[in-house]
Amino acid sequence: MSEITVGIVGASGFTGAELLRLAAHHPNFVVRVATGDSMAGRRAADLYPALELAYPDLVFEEFDAAALDGLDLVILGLPHAASMELAPRVVGAARCVVDLSAAFRLRDASAYPIYYGFEHTQPALLADAVFGLAELHRTDLKGAQLIATPGCHVTAATLALRPLVEAGLIETQGVVVNTLTGITGAGRVPTDTNVFTNIDSNAMAYGLLTHRHTPEMEQEIGAEVLFTPHLVPMSRGLLATCYATPTADASADALRTALAGFYADEPFVAVVDEPPQTKSLLGSNGAHVAARLDERTGRVIAMAALDNLTKGAAGGAVQAANVALGLEETAGLTTVGVAP
Repeated sequence: MSEITVGIVGASGFTGAELLRLAAHHPNFVVRVATGDSMAGRRAADLYPALELAYPDLVFEEFDAAALDGLDLVILGLPHAASMELAPRVVGAARCVVDLSAAFRLRDASAYPIYYGFEHTQPALLADAVFGLAELHRTDLKGAQLIATPGCHVTAATLALRPLVEAGLIETQGVVVNTLTGITGAGRVPTDTNVFTNIDSNAMAYGLLTHRHTPEMEQEIGAEVLFTPHLVPMSRGLLATCYATPTADASADALRTALAGFYADEPFVAVVDEPPQTKSLLGSNGAHVAARLDERTGRVIAMAALDNLTKGAAGGAVQAANVALGLEETAGLTTVGVAP
C-alpha cells in the first residue's frame, strides 16, 4: 500500500484537528508535518484530547516552508491572503496542495477586492486551481497540483441546487439560500460570536447581503443567489434550505429524478425522502439532499445537510486529494454519522 506523506499547515484549528482525525484512519496518509504557530511546542493531544491514542507524540511546530518540500500532500489551513502568498512557494515543491481558504476558489479575480478586501496577486495559480468539489469536478481533480476546497455553505447549497439548474427545473434568478451552521464554523479563537454566553440559546444571521461566499456559490450553482447564513447553538453540522422558482418542466417527480440521476454513482451523497437532518451526518463525509415542489406558492424547496467540519471542510479536502493522487476516493472517509 503506497504511503502518502502529509503536511498540515494550520493544524491547531478545528479543521486542522478534523484533518488529523481523518488522517489517522486513512490507509495511505502519514502525517509528517503539523504546524500551528500559536500552539507551537504544545502537544496536539493536550489541545484535543480526542487525538491522544492516534497522536500521543505529535507536537505542533512553527511554520517552516522548507519542511513541506517533497511531501505528497500539503493542506493549507490559513487565512485567505496568507494562503495566496504561500501557495507559489509550495505548489510544485509538494506533489499536491489543497487549500482550505478561499484564495483560489473564485474564477473572477476582480471579486477578491470586493468580497475579501485584497487584490489577487497570483493570477496564474488562480487559473490553474481546481475547485475541490469532487461531485462536480472529479475529472479535473485527477492529477491536480492545486485544489481549492469549497466552503461548507457552498458545498451544501451546490449539492442541493446544481442538479436542478442543470436539469432546467428552476429559474436561475432570485434563488434564496438560507443556512444554519454549527459554531465550529466560527473558528477556535474565542470571539464575541462564539463565546458560550452569546451563542447558547441563541441564533443569529450574519453577513447580510454581502457574504463573501456569495460569488463562490453563484459560480458553482450557476444562478443568482441571495444568501443568508445563521449561527445556531450546536457544535457542528450545516443545513441549507434553498428556495427557487420552478420552470414549466418542473414537477415533484422531475425534481426527485434529477437529484437521483445526478447522484446515482456518488459515494457520499444520498437523496432522501424526508427533510435532511444535521445529526445524521455527524462526523461523516456524507451529505443528504432532498427537494419538494410547493404547488400552492409556486416554489421549489431544495435542502442539503452535512457536517461542516467533515464534508464541508476537512473531509471534502481529503476526498478531493484522494482523487488527485489516484487513491480510492472513499479512503479514510466514512458515510456513517455518529448517532444517536
